[in-house]
Amino acid sequence: MSVDIVTFGCRLNTYESEVIRREAAGAGVADAVVVNTCAVTAEAVRQAKQSIRRIKRERPEARIVVTGCAAQTAPELFAGMPEVDRVVGNEEKLDARLWQTNEKVAVADIMAVKTMRPHAVDSIDGRARAFVQVQNGCDHRCTFCIIPYGRGNSRSLPVNDVVAQVRRLVANGYREVVLTGVDVTSYRAGDARLGALVKRILHEVPELARLRLSSIDSVEADADLLDALANEPRLMPHLHLSLQAGDDLILKRMKRRHSRADAISFCELVRRLRPDVAFGADIIAGFPTEHDDMFARSLDLVDECGLTTLHVFPFSPRPGTPAARMPQLARDIVKERARLLREKGEAALRRHLENEIGARRSVLAESNAVGRTEQFTPVRLTETVAPGAILDITVSAHDGRQLIAA
Repeated sequence: MSVDIVTFGCRLNTYESEVIRREAAGAGVADAVVVNTCAVTAEAVRQAKQSIRRIKRERPEARIVVTGCAAQTAPELFAGMPEVDRVVGNEEKLDARLWQTNEKVAVADIMAVKTMRPHAVDSIDGRARAFVQVQNGCDHRCTFCIIPYGRGNSRSLPVNDVVAQVRRLVANGYREVVLTGVDVTSYRAGDARLGALVKRILHEVPELARLRLSSIDSVEADADLLDALANEPRLMPHLHLSLQAGDDLILKRMKRRHSRADAISFCELVRRLRPDVAFGADIIAGFPTEHDDMFARSLDLVDECGLTTLHVFPFSPRPGTPAARMPQLARDIVKERARLLREKGEAALRRHLENEIGARRSVLAESNAVGRTEQFTPVRLTETVAPGAILDITVSAHDGRQLIAA
């Protein structure tokens, strides 16, 4: 039987799950389920544990291996579950040699990892667009975030290795590639920053139709990246921003490196450079010490930045982080603020959808007659098209959640 992978969390985990699938299968691992976990929130950890128990009920003979950020930061939690056979760290999960052993807990010091190795993959299972990992880890220590302790410090893949991986995926039929990492705008390979990498890819892989970026930190956007956004039509006009809050004092307590004014001015600048750009953002609701006026500034930021989509995270205290030791808000307040932010995001999305009616858009088809425009807006297609195909459509309507093609 094959190795099955259950993936939680980010695009980086999705990419790494393909590496795990190849390395585990190559080592002869069979009748096993690998659970690639996320540690961003307590809810993500809870869902992983719930999934492990369900898998054991449904496949009692299968070996269960737990890896990912939650396994790296709390290996003892999963090692203590009777359903779990192995716990594997974030660096070890990508090592072919690891899959040839049966060590119960194989989790080393992630902070000791200083370099990245290329891991070429041929496809991303079930995805119409491919992901390429260009960076891993994070050198920053936001007070709410556990991820540096799951991923280690920032390290980047050499430019030539990234270009080779993109070329390989395009040769296998992918029309769109997403560059991903933990803190992708911190990309550094020699003198090359993210903007230089983007330009090299577009220059050296001319057959690539569309290049996209995963979540970025606007304060790290370099001049080459802004130039590429302005002048490279194959770089998609969609940026998902790690904003987190709209109040300067809360941003300071989060240990973020931008101010409210920085976020607004960045969006204004990019919109001047690329008028068709769309912005999404991560925002945390109910950070410790956040009072009503502070929260109101996060709500207002949606309009002032012209955001079209929100990823809302109710604040979740992660053990070992400074924010977990700050005065906490009542959970009902956190949930209510998350609800209000989601409502704000839904209203912003509806405005964006309304403004798209009549527009001519290029859409990458996904599954079930759904695709995405250049701005990553979902579109319901009038006919089923092979996943990965790119077609031109005219937007005729929307249903409040997605566009509808004519």
